[in-house]
Amino acid sequence: MCILFVYVNTNGKPISGEYKLILASNRDEHFNRPAKAAAPWEENPHVIGGRDMEPGREGGTWLALGSRDGVIRVGALLNVSGENKPNSTTGRGPIVSGYVAGSSSNENYSKQLLANDTYGPFNFVSVELDRTGGASVLHASNAPLKIDQCDLREPLGFGNSPLDNPLEKVKHGRKRFGDIVDKRLKVGCKDELVNELLGLLRSNEKYFPDAELSRRVPVSAEKLSSINVRVPEYGYGSRTRTIILVDHENHMELIEETMASTDPDGEWQRTNIERQF
Repeated sequence: MCILFVYVNTNGKPISGEYKLILASNRDEHFNRPAKAAAPWEENPHVIGGRDMEPGREGGTWLALGSRDGVIRVGALLNVSGENKPNSTTGRGPIVSGYVAGSSSNENYSKQLLANDTYGPFNFVSVELDRTGGASVLHASNAPLKIDQCDLREPLGFGNSPLDNPLEKVKHGRKRFGDIVDKRLKVGCKDELVNELLGLLRSNEKYFPDAELSRRVPVSAEKLSSINVRVPEYGYGSRTRTIILVDHENHMELIEETMASTDPDGEWQRTNIERQF
């Protein structure tokens, strides 16, 4: 499970003093799965993101961004719960890294990704921003096989179901995210914006009953119905919170909070990375 919220300013050109990209995401995973915190990648310094270090899966990622040839690319991976693809043979970790480290448009990359699909069920969200203010957000999935161009006139929310059947926590979270963006879009409100986005990502409020979630994961549906997932008896939950901000001058800031141990009530490591694209 994971959840992702995205706002892209679509006024056609960067607006002075405002953010043109605001992203907030929770990564849900087993607490004991080894991973690296967000950082520039040694082999691709223009890419920033966390990395999976599970033996046999090393180097994959769930969320990363990069800048190349005047284009900022952000990729995020979410699984699709309750789906089974018995013929899948490839780990999903390289999906995001292939996009953010490359130079293909998100449209071309998504088409090629689905044309050569050997992966388990996934939702892949790709964000593309160019220096003139142009923007595109695509949602590509192999369960079902589909690419959607997202409507950027309002904030977006993504979860572990098809785009046209969002989970209740995605629908309610998208509304809360939009309210925060409406209040805190100005760059001068950064501290308040970050604090309120972290509050959203830490929210334990359950959005249940949820017919779609119950259909997909009937045994654990209620436990998975909050934005901040906590299932300590299974050593599973929201273990990394990430915020990405890009302002009108292409100044990027990534703020990440990630568990420093396998105890969600223990210490959390905070990372701040800034870069001028």
